[in-house]
Amino acid sequence: SLALFFPPSGEELPPDAAICPSVIHLLPFTDNVPGEDHQLSEPSGIFVERPESATATKGKDITFVAKVDSSNLLRKPNMKWLKGKWLDLGSKAGKHLQFKEVYDRNTKIYTYEMSLIKVVDGDAGGYRCEVTSKDKCDICTFEVTVQGRCTQQAKRHGDAGEDAGDLDFSALLKKREKKQKVVEEVDVDVWNILKDAKPCDYEKIAFEYGITDLRGLLTRLKKMKKVEPKKSDAFLKKLEAAYSVEKGKKIHLMVELADLNAPIKWLKNGQEIKPSAKYVFESVGNKRTLTINKCNLSDDAAYECVVGEEKFTVFGGILLSDGRGMKDGVELNRETAGSKYRFKKDGKRHILIINEATKEDIGMYHALTNGGESKAELEIEDKELEVLQSIADLTVKAAEQAMFKCEVSDEKVTGKWFKDGVEVQPSDRIKITHIGRTHKLMIDEVKPSDAGDYTFVPDGYALSLSAKLNFLEIKIDYVPRQDPPKIHLDTSGTGSKNTITVVAGNKLRLDVEITGEPAPTVCWMKGDEVVSEAEGRVRVESTKTLSTFVIEGAEKGDEGPYSITVTNPAGEDKRLTFRSYVDLPGENSSSVSTLFITCELPYVLPPGYLMERKKVGSSRWTKLNFDVYESTTYEAKRMIEGVLYEMRVFAVNGIGISQPSANSKPFMPIAPTGEPTRLTVDDVTDTTCALKWRPPEKIGAGGIDGYIIEYCIEGSDQWVQANEEPVGKNQYRVKGLPMGEKMLFRVVAVNIAGRSPPVTLSQAVTIREIVENPKIRVPRNLRTKLIRLVGEKVNLVIPFQGKPHPVVTWSKDGVLLEDKTVGIRTSHVDTIFFIRSAERTHSGKYTLSVQIENVSDSADVHIQVIEKPGPPVAVHVAEVWGFNAALEWKPPKDDGNCEIIGYTIQKADMKTKDWFTVFEHNRRPSCTVPDLVMGNEYFFRVFSENICGLSVEAGISENTAIVGKTGLSHNRPPFKEMEVNCSPKFTAPLVDRSVIAGYAAAISCAVRGYPKPKIIWMKNNMIIGEDPRFMIRNNQGVLTLNIRKPSMFDGGKYSCRAINDLGQDEVECRLEVRVVQEKGVEAKK
Repeated sequence: SLALFFPPSGEELPPDAAICPSVIHLLPFTDNVPGEDHQLSEPSGIFVERPESATATKGKDITFVAKVDSSNLLRKPNMKWLKGKWLDLGSKAGKHLQFKEVYDRNTKIYTYEMSLIKVVDGDAGGYRCEVTSKDKCDICTFEVTVQGRCTQQAKRHGDAGEDAGDLDFSALLKKREKKQKVVEEVDVDVWNILKDAKPCDYEKIAFEYGITDLRGLLTRLKKMKKVEPKKSDAFLKKLEAAYSVEKGKKIHLMVELADLNAPIKWLKNGQEIKPSAKYVFESVGNKRTLTINKCNLSDDAAYECVVGEEKFTVFGGILLSDGRGMKDGVELNRETAGSKYRFKKDGKRHILIINEATKEDIGMYHALTNGGESKAELEIEDKELEVLQSIADLTVKAAEQAMFKCEVSDEKVTGKWFKDGVEVQPSDRIKITHIGRTHKLMIDEVKPSDAGDYTFVPDGYALSLSAKLNFLEIKIDYVPRQDPPKIHLDTSGTGSKNTITVVAGNKLRLDVEITGEPAPTVCWMKGDEVVSEAEGRVRVESTKTLSTFVIEGAEKGDEGPYSITVTNPAGEDKRLTFRSYVDLPGENSSSVSTLFITCELPYVLPPGYLMERKKVGSSRWTKLNFDVYESTTYEAKRMIEGVLYEMRVFAVNGIGISQPSANSKPFMPIAPTGEPTRLTVDDVTDTTCALKWRPPEKIGAGGIDGYIIEYCIEGSDQWVQANEEPVGKNQYRVKGLPMGEKMLFRVVAVNIAGRSPPVTLSQAVTIREIVENPKIRVPRNLRTKLIRLVGEKVNLVIPFQGKPHPVVTWSKDGVLLEDKTVGIRTSHVDTIFFIRSAERTHSGKYTLSVQIENVSDSADVHIQVIEKPGPPVAVHVAEVWGFNAALEWKPPKDDGNCEIIGYTIQKADMKTKDWFTVFEHNRRPSCTVPDLVMGNEYFFRVFSENICGLSVEAGISENTAIVGKTGLSHNRPPFKEMEVNCSPKFTAPLVDRSVIAGYAAAISCAVRGYPKPKIIWMKNNMIIGEDPRFMIRNNQGVLTLNIRKPSMFDGGKYSCRAINDLGQDEVECRLEVRVVQEKGVEAKK
């Protein structure tokens, strides 16, 4: 990686400093200096092909190749490419400088390539490649010349000479008179060009138009591009665009509010955050702070602060990146990426996150670090659409509803419906819905023209779902209906029984309802005279079901007997007889003349009713019908489920409306539940079928009282209820089914409101048990030998499968198991082997056999019951010599039903009789006991050991070991005085350092020598005196030189010299002081 070096904020360049726009000062990011960090071995000539000096053309590419023979090398060679004397090019790998390494296994030759991409003037100079492998090395130098180089060459100041290249500007500095810095006036068109150009082109444009003040150029561009932030009424200070925090640390998100009393909410990915030990809310004045403790990767999310309808979002989390990224040659970083790209670091892993990837994000991505480059190509494919539920063929009758339903994996996908290749358009009868992932096509009142092939095509996908709609036409032979005629007349509201009173001069209108099939013929008569149906004062108006007798302006002559006769082919009805009297008042009379129509009629109900309802506790009544309702039974609709209502009824006839009835008792409308879902077959036998289903999606206030299961033979519509009482569980086994028949099943949910719509199996089920071969599923822990201690429980559960139910048998060592201490329990799916208290006699091989007819399966279980072993026998001391005793014994008679894994030997002397362990886990039945005390008598005991532990008793030795006293003499070697005088020698050398300016630094080494040597510290071969910036320490030969707040002038070569009377020694190192660019930028801001 490369860093552009600019003077720190507040510092001015010397007035006599010349600036060459085509030269960039490169600063290495490595801590050690290549070429000087260690001394190389003598060149050994392991290069097969060396890079040659070459002349490169400016703007072109050039490649240098070196080959190394590794057939005589012990390990892989290490190659370094250097420029000048010390510049390591390995840390500069990137787009401009690329390295490649290839290994040929046949010839064992490594090929190394260094490529300069688009050569510039700064690439000219001396280069060197070094290859090292343990104690072998080889060096090759070559020169690179660039055609058309700038005549002004900047040469490095120091001892490097020609190898320094073009990295120093000291040759360009000339002594001249100081003058005030003048900022060049640039044409407005130049700034417009810079404003629209990319940052990587700023230097080229500035050089073209003669702009030398690069810092002023960048400052002015920044002010031109500054956008006035959107002002907020609720927030005085908003959240930043993004935050970063190290893993395990805490972070504070703070906003300032305009209203001190305004309530706020903190959201994480749209979900409200509750206060806890992890999330801490603070409120100080108008500041609101969210503290996230112990941040981890799960805290990487979008956080929002909401005040009323105004909110601000921040993308935060464990965001840390030390490298740079590029896409198609364009650099991506925190400042330019915005919210589209996010950078994360987890340990050594660097992650680039692309939010909401689209086709525009396709390209080549590069990750650039100071150690090299990595790249990868991003390809984006369309997400495959998955069909969760396809549409099925339908067969419907006339006037029924047909519904096609499908479900896809993406709820945002839209689509179109087609019938026989023509797009279906929604109408009053055809409805198309899209709710979530479900698409529906509903056709009400199906007609024969609706039959055809229907297809659903999702938009943007090469996919289609098809089904067929079959129209079932039902033919009905019409037989004409014949009902005898009948007359219905109600005169209860006109006066006394069989009397109709009409004021003289008023109008009389008598409506008589008639019924009969076919429509009867009506004849009105006054006495023996037929009343004409023509228009006139006395006339008859007839419809199909109603005959009306009308008298306009009643007169005295209208009195008389009236009758009505209705006839049709099925019969005749003549039940009405009228006699009328009309009296007209005289001039001086105050009586009222009336018309009396006398009739003998049975009592009939009022013509109709009006209904009203209201909620309990409310005074507002709502009409349920505006037209007169004739029946005495009415079904109220459009009520809210779970709300109490009251109702009342009004009677209506030709005179008017009656008083309302008393209010009904409060009632609560409860609707049936939705249909159960996911009905499946769980198991089938010769006479039974087990079903499973899920509760309805919509249950309502009435809840679910249970389920009713019904079945019928395929092709029949005679459904038989399988259970007498509703089933509370979501599964049921239907019994008593005919074997071999194909049956259909359906399930209905029941509550207080009634039955729900049924859910029916899509296919018929054949009632016949499926034969499944027996199979034993031996658990993994039983596939090896099962070891238990004496007295422990043994409980084995071994599952198996097979249909019909298999026969299970257990045997031990080939004999049928009849031991009463062993319990066996077998179910339809597994068998249990149980021993309450294990004994050694229970050890052996147990065989489980599962058989169905002539097919069987078996499995072996090995059980070993063990206990502690007995003591060893025949323990005796075989031999005693010196301070050692040889001990031998024989294995125990009882090994505890398992292998003896070792012995433990203990000793005790006859005086104290205290036991001390000599050996543990001794494998052999013999041992040699060492380190016995002279003059003591010892006896021994041995414990045997198996996987249960040591034996309870020990085998005591039959004899003892007596260690006799013998004469001993010790000849000491002559004492030789050690020579301690030596010349100074550094045991730990100085190490090259690279430090940051302004931070304390220290270099240290270690020296030994006698007499104590004199220490001299030097910088650039000049002795460091009593300079207060340097502090020298010597602690037991460890020498330390502390430098307080080093600056650029403190860099150079430091050496330490140790001198005494016997000689001297010296070590040296190079100290580099770096100035970090970011600090200068922050200070400027």
